Amino acid sequence: MNVKGTVYLTGKTTIIAVFGEERWNSFVAGLAAKDKFFSNIIMSVTPIPVDKFILFLDELIREFFNNDSKHYLTFGKAAAQFALSPDGPYKSYLLIKDLKQFVESVMPKFWSTYFDGGIVTAKFENNIAHIKIAGLQFKHNYFEYLIMGYFQKALKIFGKKTVAKRIRSMAAGDDDIYFQFEIKDS
Repeated sequence: MNVKGTVYLTGKTTIIAVFGEERWNSFVAGLAAKDKFFSNIIMSVTPIPVDKFILFLDELIREFFNNDSKHYLTFGKAAAQFALSPDGPYKSYLLIKDLKQFVESVMPKFWSTYFDGGIVTAKFENNIAHIKIAGLQFKHNYFEYLIMGYFQKALKIFGKKTVAKRIRSMAAGDDDIYFQFEIKDS
């Protein structure tokens, strides 16, 4: 499975905005010393093998966030904010105005926009968005926290406040990931 370079570039933009370009450049130099893949130019369409991407994220969290994996959630929210903002590359996803259609047809596209493996299904019923991710060949907290944060922020940008609940977790040993996002009054 590969991850599109867009997520890497979102991380770069976010880290530079918060910590500065000099600190980012130092981080990337250290990362390239650990894995030569990161000495290459990474563009938005660059496929990044998932193992390399996980190394990037783990090092990012270690370097900038005191190794606190809960910041993957923050990273997911920042990625959605960047991608779905009025100047973002995926702002067109917000042209859908029906919540059920947004959840069931657009939210699975978020996944395929960034990843070339795994299967996402989404269903909206009883005021709850049900998101399931299956078919992953690896288990890592990043995907759970990042995707949860991304989807929650996407729903907020769409105009809905949510309460997220993890039902199944690959990190906890399940075969898939299943989140529910209960829609609250906006």
